[in-house]
Amino acid sequence: MTVQIELSFVIPVFNGSSTIGPLVERIHELFADLDFEVVLVNDGSPDDSEQACQRIAAAHASTVSFVQLARNFGEHNAVLAGLNFSAGAAVAILDDDGQNPVEEVRRLYDHLRQGSYDVVYGNYRTKHHSWFRNLGSAFNDRVATHLLGKPRDLYLSSFKVMNRFLADEITQYRGAFPYVDGLILRVTRNLAQIDVEHRERAHGESNYSPLKLFMLWLNMFLNFSIKPLRISALLGIVTSLLSLVLLGLIIIDKIFINPNVTIGLPTVLVIITLFAGVQLVILGAIGEYLGRLFLDHSGSPQFVVRYVREREELPDRDPPR
Repeated sequence: MTVQIELSFVIPVFNGSSTIGPLVERIHELFADLDFEVVLVNDGSPDDSEQACQRIAAAHASTVSFVQLARNFGEHNAVLAGLNFSAGAAVAILDDDGQNPVEEVRRLYDHLRQGSYDVVYGNYRTKHHSWFRNLGSAFNDRVATHLLGKPRDLYLSSFKVMNRFLADEITQYRGAFPYVDGLILRVTRNLAQIDVEHRERAHGESNYSPLKLFMLWLNMFLNFSIKPLRISALLGIVTSLLSLVLLGLIIIDKIFINPNVTIGLPTVLVIITLFAGVQLVILGAIGEYLGRLFLDHSGSPQFVVRYVREREELPDRDPPR
């Protein structure tokens, strides 16, 4: 028999060698009253994050597990890898850069238990992200509301605590392009959020480039709804109707208003370009769906684990006599 883990901390690590150590130490300071574990997932960091995580796992052998991925798969893939190796009755997900204060995990955890929620999100009072990332988050929020049925007042933060039921459900997903919040919204609407602090990065800059933000948005846009296909079909119908209206106006103008006008080549080229663009948009959406379906069925991995350093489980404590 082993000690029942009350709370697991899943932390995806990417270029976090200078921040992950103090973060884990802070967890040990603040949660000494709980049976907890920390699951570090190094997502193919090019810096010495692997060595830093190994040192942490050696120093806290009974509480820290370390999962080394074979290459960089992305934050959401790394989170799912960590969830697969977690065992807690509740699971806290937080970043490795110190922007998610460990102190706030306690409040999220307490709110989860008191309200019997499946997940509690942290809603940042003031965000300390770049303007570009804040803009991307706002756009992503609007799209998620319409495509995924997200409640309008819910902020899809990467900082959250979920129960074991939800963690087990979303780890059943085997697709190569996961989006954790999309998986959560597939499973439950029993969720809540509370205001939390968001701090400045302790070191370095955000690892999210414009391309990575776009790919993350694409995962949400295409993997968890068929509405983009419906939008494409609607776009095709609208442009077809628009072309008929324009054609009718051209005929009316030619017959009744300006019989001597010559329908020029630029008009034809503009119309052809318009329809070619619409066709490419529709074909691109269909192609993206088919490509992702092919990669999923061809066995493209969600993540590949190079090795795992598991924590040393302690036996149950004997009750006092």
